[in-house]
Amino acid sequence: MAGRFWKNLAVFCVLATTAAFQQQYFRVVPRSLRVQEGSEAVLECAVANLAGQVQWAKDGFALGFSSVIPGYPRYTMFGDRRNGVYNLRIVNVTLEDDAEYQCQVGPAQMHKVIRANASITVISPPKSVEITNHPPNSKLEVKEGEDVSLECFVKNAKPPAKIVWYRGNVELKGDKVSKEEIKDVENQDGNPKSTRFTTKSRVHFKATADDDYADFTCEARHEALPRDTPMRSTVQLSVLYPPGAPYIEGYAEGETVRRGQSLELVCRSRGGNPPAQLIWYKNGEQIRMAYRTSGRMSENVLSFTADASDNKARYSCEAKNIMISNTLKAEIDLTVLFAPAHVTISGPSEARVGDPVPLTCSTAPSNPAAEIKWLVIGKHHKEASNRTVISPEGGWITSSNITVIVEPNRRSIVVVCHGINAQLTENVIATHTINVLYPPSAPMITGYVPGTTLAAGTVQKLACISTGGNPLATLTWFKNDKKIHSTTKTTDKAVSAEISILTNVTDNQAQYRCEATNSATEIPLFETVTLNVHFAPEAVKVRAEPDVLKPGIEATLICDSASSNPPATLSWWRDGIPVQSAPMQLKKGLHGGKVSTIELKLSITKEMNGAVYTCQATNEVLQRSVHDALALKVLYAPIFDDTTSYNTVGIENEPLIISVRADGNPPSITYTWTKDGLPITQSSYSSGNDRIISEGSMLNMTKLTRHDAGIYTCEAVNSQGAAVANISVSVHYPAGIKSVSQNVVANPNEDAVLSCTAIGNPLLAEHIKWERKGYKIDPKSVTFEPKNLTSYLIIRKAKSENLGNFQCVVNNGIGSATKQDVMLIVKFKPEMDTSPNLVKSASNVGQVGRLMCKCKSVPAPSFTWSKNGVKLPVNTSTKYFAEFHKNDHITYTSVLLINDVTTSDYGSYECGARNELGFSTTTVKLDVTSAPDQVVSLTVTNVTHSTVTLEWVPGFDGGLQSWYRIRYRKVFDDVYKYEDVLPKHATNFTVRGLEKNTDYVFSVMAINKIGQSKYRPDDTKATTLTSSEVGELSTVSTEYVETPDISKPVIVYVSLTGAVLVLINVALIACFVWKRRLRRIKEQAGQASKSATIEMYAPSSYNDTMTGETLSSVSEKSETYSQDDGDERHPPPIPEVPSIHNRHMLSQTTDAYLMEDQGLVIPPPLDYPPPNYAVYDGDHSRTLPHPHRHKDMSGHSTLGRSAGKPNYVPAPSPMPPLDGSYYNMSSDRYLSYPPLIGEYLQQQAGRTPTPPQQYGAQPLTKPHLMNGTVTGGSPSHMPSPPHNYGLDVSIDRQSAGGTLRRQRLDKMAAVPPPDVTVLHPGNCAQHQISQTPSTKQPQSILKDPSRHKYGHPYGSPVSSSTPHNSNQILTVQNLTSDTPQYGTIKKENKKQNVTIDESFNKRSETHVV
Repeated sequence: MAGRFWKNLAVFCVLATTAAFQQQYFRVVPRSLRVQEGSEAVLECAVANLAGQVQWAKDGFALGFSSVIPGYPRYTMFGDRRNGVYNLRIVNVTLEDDAEYQCQVGPAQMHKVIRANASITVISPPKSVEITNHPPNSKLEVKEGEDVSLECFVKNAKPPAKIVWYRGNVELKGDKVSKEEIKDVENQDGNPKSTRFTTKSRVHFKATADDDYADFTCEARHEALPRDTPMRSTVQLSVLYPPGAPYIEGYAEGETVRRGQSLELVCRSRGGNPPAQLIWYKNGEQIRMAYRTSGRMSENVLSFTADASDNKARYSCEAKNIMISNTLKAEIDLTVLFAPAHVTISGPSEARVGDPVPLTCSTAPSNPAAEIKWLVIGKHHKEASNRTVISPEGGWITSSNITVIVEPNRRSIVVVCHGINAQLTENVIATHTINVLYPPSAPMITGYVPGTTLAAGTVQKLACISTGGNPLATLTWFKNDKKIHSTTKTTDKAVSAEISILTNVTDNQAQYRCEATNSATEIPLFETVTLNVHFAPEAVKVRAEPDVLKPGIEATLICDSASSNPPATLSWWRDGIPVQSAPMQLKKGLHGGKVSTIELKLSITKEMNGAVYTCQATNEVLQRSVHDALALKVLYAPIFDDTTSYNTVGIENEPLIISVRADGNPPSITYTWTKDGLPITQSSYSSGNDRIISEGSMLNMTKLTRHDAGIYTCEAVNSQGAAVANISVSVHYPAGIKSVSQNVVANPNEDAVLSCTAIGNPLLAEHIKWERKGYKIDPKSVTFEPKNLTSYLIIRKAKSENLGNFQCVVNNGIGSATKQDVMLIVKFKPEMDTSPNLVKSASNVGQVGRLMCKCKSVPAPSFTWSKNGVKLPVNTSTKYFAEFHKNDHITYTSVLLINDVTTSDYGSYECGARNELGFSTTTVKLDVTSAPDQVVSLTVTNVTHSTVTLEWVPGFDGGLQSWYRIRYRKVFDDVYKYEDVLPKHATNFTVRGLEKNTDYVFSVMAINKIGQSKYRPDDTKATTLTSSEVGELSTVSTEYVETPDISKPVIVYVSLTGAVLVLINVALIACFVWKRRLRRIKEQAGQASKSATIEMYAPSSYNDTMTGETLSSVSEKSETYSQDDGDERHPPPIPEVPSIHNRHMLSQTTDAYLMEDQGLVIPPPLDYPPPNYAVYDGDHSRTLPHPHRHKDMSGHSTLGRSAGKPNYVPAPSPMPPLDGSYYNMSSDRYLSYPPLIGEYLQQQAGRTPTPPQQYGAQPLTKPHLMNGTVTGGSPSHMPSPPHNYGLDVSIDRQSAGGTLRRQRLDKMAAVPPPDVTVLHPGNCAQHQISQTPSTKQPQSILKDPSRHKYGHPYGSPVSSSTPHNSNQILTVQNLTSDTPQYGTIKKENKKQNVTIDESFNKRSETHVV
């Protein structure tokens, strides 16, 4: 019962809930869309009572509930969830979006799933409209009646497009348009909904003339295309068809045209494609073919003026184009009226009285025919006969004949002919005159009286007069029957003719005749006169017989004068001087004159060539003369002139031109040059590479050589013979040395002969000289042998001071002098070279020691080496080897090589040299490598206005390669400037950028990898020049450098003060040495059985711990860089820091300088000021100086000097840490240095060396000891980065105390190293050091917890009484070796015994602790 109750209650609740609940439904149902491709589509979907999740599906594929639909970047679902709006937006619609979409609402509690479908149809407009094979707006040419088919494609549309054809603006329908064809365009993705369609349509028709110029258009219609911009493609038809028949306008058949009238005939033809070609013809001949077209009409206009030829002329116009084979033609015939242009009367114009005169009158062509009328003496003459004929030029020609009888008492008869065209009323006239003839009277001559003599050249006038006659007489003058010109004057009844005669030779006995004639005379009437004229000869002619003149023959010169009246007188002249000749001869000449002839006999010589002979002809009556000259041409063979030089001198390597001149006739001379019978190339045949070429009479030697000397032959040839000239050429060339005597060896007090054989041209005794600087050569001791061109120098009783090079100098003035040394060697015993670089040598332990001994000796010496008086087994053991070198003729070198140098090898070695004349020795000291010695000397070699060139002699280089630094300043300045010398090995340098006319002082220092030498004193001065001109070198020692004036009291005060300070320093030094000696004795006595030595090689550098030697000589080797305002240069860095490959590196400060290519930390410049140390009180704080460089210069503090000071505080300096620890990368901890051998071997077996750059770029934190405690970090007060050369540092808080000192153990049983560091007792804990930024404690403590495990097979015992628990300070020096050297440190009981195990030291470099 209870169960039923609950069941009913549940059913009731469900029904109640359902009644109150409303299902979810679509408030906005999606609607299908048609969208254009590329646009945006939005499907709307809104759900009321939304309970489920909404998503869209595409073709059944759910797109998800997110607004951003994965895989569909263009799809977005957006809307308002509160209102149930879930719209789907698709941007940039493509054909792929054409699908069925469904808005789906998922189920929820009490809600059912609801769905609503909508589709998107994507439409795409066609891409193009094309008429096949016809681009848009192209022309299609067809013939009339031809079938035309046009095919149109509308491509890639969806849905398919429709095609409409137009002719013009009229749509084509019916049978002409074919049915459309639709073709699917395949889609790459295979989606059928992405398919596009191409529509094809054709139009067919037969072309007619009306289709010409018609446009046929294919238009695409598609719902996606806008109506206002349809897509079209158009083709225009050009239909070819025949033209229309031509027609002529401008003249009608039968129309009359007057001559001279302008006509314009127009021929036209309508239609036709192409338009008709129109051509005008006249009587079948083409006269015009230029026509014009307008549209489909052609026109040819013929314009002309009508003339007689146009009468009855046929004008035709022809039309044609390519569509017709027969020509279309139109024709007209012209009729032209015209009067005769003229009339012509023909017949006699003269007649005697009573003679009948026939006359004819003819007209020019006329249309119609003309009528002729006559008038004779003013009266009509009707007795005429007329005739008309057709003219070939058109029209008719009329002619008429009459006869006229000459009546008496008339001088003339005038006849007139009229030509009349009655239709045109035009008249033309012609007139003809008939003269009646009467004879004249006989002529008469005036102006000359017969028998009178005229002089040639005068003017004579003659006149001829005739009266009466009809017509008047015609007068004509003749000279010897030759007609001449005259001047005629006419009056009514008379006529006269006058001539003017310029008399000449032809007028003598000449007959002048005057004739009078007219039409009435049959025989001329005439009168004559004869002239008598004196004349000089016009010319004279000289000739020679025979024609060809040669020396030795006899020739005749003949002179003929022209005709002369009276006869001319002849005479001969040569060079203005009369010449006697044979008598003159006369014979009859022209024009009534006489010809004169004269002869001259000559004996021909070559000197007569060119001689001029003159013949003069004189007419003594007229005092006139003429001349003729003849230059004799005497043919002879060439002869060289006297100016030819037969000896020529040239200079080698310079050009030489030889020019000769030969005289001959004919002057065309051919020159041929030869040498030794061989021809010399002519310039015209030269290839451009010939040194010697001939150019006619010139021989051109472009560059002489000494082998060109010799005899050159020039042969001159002409047609008459040849001549030869021999030219001797001598080539001067610079003198040179052919040979000299080699190394003349002479015994003392014997004569020595030096020889020098030379070559050259010229070469005489004065061209060879002997020289030797500082040696006076007696000219009598020099002889010259010209046969072999050798000069001999005789040295009498040669001595040792004669030894050396004598210089043979050869100079003949051509080129530069040639010099060669001739060594004179006089035997002498060996002389040892004791220069600084030879008396010292340096090598480190394990290296090869190299000791050099050099001497001069003749003859060659034998060398011996010994040490401590014991001769060394050289070349007989593996320890010592000797090399022998011959440097020059008298200099010899012995090099002693000591293999595997040990500490016992250091010391002095004696080198001995012996020859037959004696024995000499020198001492060479072997030491460890060190800083270089001071430069020996410094000199100035050149000075300009801005530069000074220096040169110096180096000191001992310390066993290492050295380089140099220049220091200079102005004399009155306290500020120095510095220059590092490059290249490093150079011993000269030019300082640039100096001021003009300024005094400077210079000094130099040497530097090597270990350290540096002192600067030389400022004892070298130079003054720059005032200008850029070269001047004399001026150097002054600093002793003479001007200084500001200082008063004498000040000088005295300073001198006394200095003396007192020197005495105080001497006392302090003596005290220090005495205390140190006591300490040394005590220590040696306390450590007789135990030793703790650490070998230290190489003095300190700026990268090492400062030793006593370094501190004591710091002022000698250091200077402070100072810069004034005018010098912005930074102190130069130290050149080149060697790379260290197999060593761990730890940079102590973050501001370390790194080299780009090596990753090494660069130290500061070598001449930065050294640190100033305050020392611990107590003797344990002393540090001994270097044993062989023990100096104590006053004014400079040394470590251990000031006992009683409260603390040991180093000032800021570029010094490295004062401990010997290193950082082990394998164990990542600090270890004592040197490392344990076993541990080191284990580490090296399996590790890779860490690149140095790692530590240079990432400095590690370094612990420091401050007031007895360890603090981390690097000192911040260091002015420049220290350079550790790869040495790392560690701390030992429990190791025994003491400082390392360097001392000489000369009296120990075992031979100690020359430079050792000894532990000294001390308690550093009692010295409390203030923790201030300006002070710096020792940076770590030597740590080696296991050093008591190892023995000390080497080394000497050193006493140490330091308590076991006290602190120990161990300073370590870092050398330049690329590989570290390792040893063992052994500690026994409470005494420190430190030794070096040299088992790992057998390398080329040593690293010393």
